[in-house]
Amino acid sequence: MYYFSILLVIICSAMYHIGQKFINENINPMVSMTATYLVALIVSIGSIFLFPSKNIVGAFKELSWPSYILGIAVFGIETGFLLAYRNGWNINVAPLFSTTISTLVLVGIGIYIFKEHLSVVNIIGICLCIVGLILMKK
Repeated sequence: MYYFSILLVIICSAMYHIGQKFINENINPMVSMTATYLVALIVSIGSIFLFPSKNIVGAFKELSWPSYILGIAVFGIETGFLLAYRNGWNINVAPLFSTTISTLVLVGIGIYIFKEHLSVVNIIGICLCIVGLILMKK
């Protein structure tokens, strides 16, 4: 499951960006998002049974604010990429740029809120990411 989970992320991320890039520009973006979420809802409901639980209804009752915030965040990410591609961002730049900037923000959050620590190797990696962003702009 360790490698399968990250492989699923990689494959679906590529599918996601290719799909976003090919969405017809004449379609209202919110109609497209509604169709996307209807499919996601159907797949999510069908997938509930892949992770059996004794009390599925009870699990819904245990949901709290992070699940709802995640829904808003996913909607924002998907809408942002849809609009970014419609406004000229390239598929070979937008995901790398947004992921790198998001990661840098999360490094700060990890340090200040979650009291996580960085190693020298981590700091070198962060510096390389910043250099990569500068090189991407050229």
